[in-house]
Amino acid sequence: MQQRTFTALLACLSTLLSFACAADIVGQPAPDFALRSMKGPSMRLSEHLGEVVIINFWATWCGPCRQEMPLLDELYGKYQRAGLVMLSVNIDENAAPAIEMVQTLRISYPVLFDTRKEVSRAYDVSAMPVTVLVDRAGVVRYVSEGYKPGYEKRYTEKLRELLNE
Repeated sequence: MQQRTFTALLACLSTLLSFACAADIVGQPAPDFALRSMKGPSMRLSEHLGEVVIINFWATWCGPCRQEMPLLDELYGKYQRAGLVMLSVNIDENAAPAIEMVQTLRISYPVLFDTRKEVSRAYDVSAMPVTVLVDRAGVVRYVSEGYKPGYEKRYTEKLRELLNE
C-alpha cells in the first residue's frame, strides 16, 4: 500500500511540474502506435482511420481510473455499433495487475499495454487518467485529464458530435 501511495504522490508531483500536457495535442494528428493487446495480437491506432476512437490512458494505482473504466465500458457498449472504437492503454510496468483489474471490473473493450510508456510520452500524458477522442480523420479533437463523476457526460456530448460528422 505504501508503494502505491508513493507512486501516486510521484505522479501528482510530476503533473504539477510538467509544462506540457496532453491537451496540447488537440487539433493535431493523433500519434500512431502499435501496442500488445490483452486478448491477443497487437493493435495499431492507424488501423482505425475512418472510425471515431477513444484512447484512455490508465494505471492500476489510479483510483479515478478504477471509477471511470466501468463508465467508459458503458459508453463503448452503447456506441460501438455506431462506429466507436475504444483503446484502453495501461501504463503499468507489469501487465499482471492490470489484467486482474480489467477482469474484476468486467471491462469489455480492448486493453493495450504501454509498459515502456512510449505511447503515453507521445501523448504528453502527465496525469491519470487521460481520455483522448480522435475523429475519423485521425485528428485529436478532445482531451480530458483526470476524472470526476460527470465527466462521462462530456465524453458523450463530444462523442455524439464526432460520430455525426
